[in-house]
Formats: sequence, structure tokens, C-alpha cells
Amino acid sequence: MIVLADFNVIRPDFGLIFWTTIIFGLFWFIIGKFAFKPIAEALKKREDDIQDALDQSVKAREEMAAMKSQNEALLTEARAERSQLLKEAKETKDAIIKEARDGAKEEAGKILSNAKMEIENQRKKAVTEIKNEAGKMAVGIAEQLLRAELKDTDSQQKLVDQLVKEMDLS
Repeated sequence: MIVLADFNVIRPDFGLIFWTTIIFGLFWFIIGKFAFKPIAEALKKREDDIQDALDQSVKAREEMAAMKSQNEALLTEARAERSQLLKEAKETKDAIIKEARDGAKEEAGKILSNAKMEIENQRKKAVTEIKNEAGKMAVGIAEQLLRAELKDTDSQQKLVDQLVKEMDLS
């Protein structure tokens, strides 16, 4: 116990320093052999992994830039195709409208021509009917004149006038 009572941390003696140095050196050697080497290898592996990840991210960025330029090219091409399709659709629409107008004009012309022909046919029919009626009337008048034994032209004229008044010309 006397040895412990004489111990002072502020003023260590030579034996304490000697054994502390030997233990520390031995500890350092063992730690260096079994701990520092695996730690250094783990750090090296981690550094390599980080570098690989950085390289892959750079590669991914380059691929993304290439894909972006391809997408822009495809988008430009799609816009051009859309524009072409819209132009073709408009041309088709205009052609259909023109064709419909031309067809309508042609049909209207046919209808107008048919109507004029029908009107002309009806007019000819009416004229023919009027001529037939006038002929029938003339024959009727002549027949009645012949039946009435008329001796003078005065009485014949009176009879014609009377018959004309009696006949309805409607």
C-alpha cells in the first residue's frame, strides 16, 4: 500500500513511463495489424464506390442529355407531322366543300332546268287545251248556227253573241 500512496499523476516515475510506452507500442502494433488495415481497406473500398457512383452519375447525365436531344428531335418531328396532317386535313376539307358546292350547283341547275321544262310543258299543254276548247266552242257555235235556220247575217251575229255570253270561258 505504500507504493500506491507514493503515486503521483503529475510527477510519474521512470517505470510508469517505461511500461506505459511498451504497452502503448504493443497496443499500437496490434491495432495497426488488425484494425487499421481493415479500416484503411474499407475506406479505400468506400472511396472507390463513391468514385464509381460519381462516374455513373456523369454517365447518366450524358445519357439524359442525349435522350433530351433525341426527345426534342422527336418532338420537332411530331410537330412537323402534326402540321402536315392538319394541312392535309384542311385541303381535304376544302376539296370536300368545293365538291359539295359544285354538286349543289349542278343539282340546282338540273332542278332549274327540269322546272323550266315542266313549266314549258305545262304552258304547251295549257295552250293546247285552250285551242281544243276554242275549237270545241267554235264547232258548238257552228253547230248551233246550222241548226237555227237563220236567214240573215244580223240574226246570225245576234245568235253568236248570245252563245258566247252563255258559254263560260273559265
